[in-house]
Amino acid sequence: MRRLTTYIVLFRGVGGATSLPVQPLKQALIEDGFERVATYINTGNVVLVSDLAPEEIQQRIAAIALEKFAFSKSIMVLDNDEWKKLIAGNAFPDHVAEGDKLHAFVLEKEPDADAVKALERKAEGLPEQFTIVGKVLYYYPPQGASQSKLHGKIESTLKVTTTARNWNTVLKLGQLADRLQGG
Repeated sequence: MRRLTTYIVLFRGVGGATSLPVQPLKQALIEDGFERVATYINTGNVVLVSDLAPEEIQQRIAAIALEKFAFSKSIMVLDNDEWKKLIAGNAFPDHVAEGDKLHAFVLEKEPDADAVKALERKAEGLPEQFTIVGKVLYYYPPQGASQSKLHGKIESTLKVTTTARNWNTVLKLGQLADRLQGG
């Protein structure tokens, strides 16, 4: 019997000048055999069900995105249990009502201690707050990410590929994953 798992797939760098047409993407993933495929807003968020391992999903989706849409940026894949832990692990629970300001950065790997210290130094004296838990960086800039002095320096300072979602999107993807998992 196949063991189906619900996954959240995050495309890095979608938005602005980089588009990834969600309806054609959804159709391409269904045609490739992924089940219960859903997309959420036009910034590179897919929820799907598969019996493949996360690495296989990432490789297959990367190949589809490159071949059909000329998209070649990083893709992160988390299963629904990992997503639930990401939500439960929120380091800034007092700011969930500010879901457009609170962010979760999914990291390709855990950053090394020196890189974390370098980011801490860059944050000194700034109103922004961040905490890293495993491969997730929780980030709260009270003035908003667009006005932040730290936001654009996170990935380059940590020397780790990241993709960020605001908390509203994090919660919506979790709800969507729960619905698909039950489905």
